[in-house]
Amino acid sequence: MVSADVAAAVGRVLDEVFQERLDAAASIDARFAQGVAEMVADFTLTGGKRMRSRFLWWGMQACGGPADGASLQAALRLAAGLELIQTCALVHDDVMDGSPVRRGRAAMHMELAAQHGAPATGPGASFGTSAAILIGDLALAWADDVVAATEFSPDLARDVRRLWQAMRSEMVAGQYLDLYGQRTGSRSMSLALQTASLKSGLYSVERPLAFGAALAGADQRTTRALCSAGRCAGLAFQLRDDLLGVFGDPGHTGKPAGDDIKEGKLTYLLAVARARAQATRSRALLRILDTHVGDAGLTEREMERVRGALVASGARDTVEAKIRRLLAQSVRHLDRVALEPAAVAHLRELFCTAAGIPSTAAADIATGSSDAPGDGHRASPLPPFAEASNV
Repeated sequence: MVSADVAAAVGRVLDEVFQERLDAAASIDARFAQGVAEMVADFTLTGGKRMRSRFLWWGMQACGGPADGASLQAALRLAAGLELIQTCALVHDDVMDGSPVRRGRAAMHMELAAQHGAPATGPGASFGTSAAILIGDLALAWADDVVAATEFSPDLARDVRRLWQAMRSEMVAGQYLDLYGQRTGSRSMSLALQTASLKSGLYSVERPLAFGAALAGADQRTTRALCSAGRCAGLAFQLRDDLLGVFGDPGHTGKPAGDDIKEGKLTYLLAVARARAQATRSRALLRILDTHVGDAGLTEREMERVRGALVASGARDTVEAKIRRLLAQSVRHLDRVALEPAAVAHLRELFCTAAGIPSTAAADIATGSSDAPGDGHRASPLPPFAEASNV
């Protein structure tokens, strides 16, 4: 039964997809199959929590479940496509950020460079980065192929296609805003939140839930509530990731702490810290942020000074509070429509996991005050195709 282990069920579909794709790759060229295609399969199948797949599945179950066996298979194939999209996003993100580690192992471009004796940085480093870009491209192409080959009813096929197209563009837009904010040195909190929502929140939570609602044939009101919940939880997910990127334990996160600081990334955490330091006219805090943020050669001692500034300014507490408000709002959106109670319990737990908050706290958080919509991040209306009641 899929509900007993969604990740395993999606994994079995991925195994089938990769068997077919790897055979096709080998028929093209053995070097391509080993150096690119097998790397896509290995990365996708190892590591990761299948969060997007689980959001899709439990979103569908919350709306009444699949209409038939064909819908069930379609859901698993869509989930497999989402996992391939995630592979593309992570591999490309590591290339653009120059991140050396992912999921507790060498990032793809670093691994490729090491395999072929190429330098990871400096002159001659283009092989690893270029090959990693190709691996991300192939993952995206395979994701599209999986969805294109999945059988849907005509109406559902139209809605899935449009949702899929929107999700891909949103993901790229978020990645560009990430680069833009870093390049321009922006300190805008609104840009930081928009980047977080587009780069991760939408394709990680809201869009998978929208796919689930579409597969279940949910009506417009239910779809809106589910996606509004996903918008809030998705933003909370990225804000938690920003906190872990600075304060997290690399042994648990699988990547170094402090990379966002060294790269000078525009995150909501840093934007809040600067705004609060300016509001309190704290020259000492501003000096630390101006001196150390964006310094690729930052020492651990200097990194600790930045962490101290983020705490002293109140930015860390502010982001923690916002995460809890967003989580509360996501739960309230679920409570506004009639959904399957058992599936809602799973969604609440997933929201808590995404937000980095114990699931036992969900009920208490939901009863607290929430000003998330007033922050300018009320879930935006979905396009008509995502609200259709006849899918």
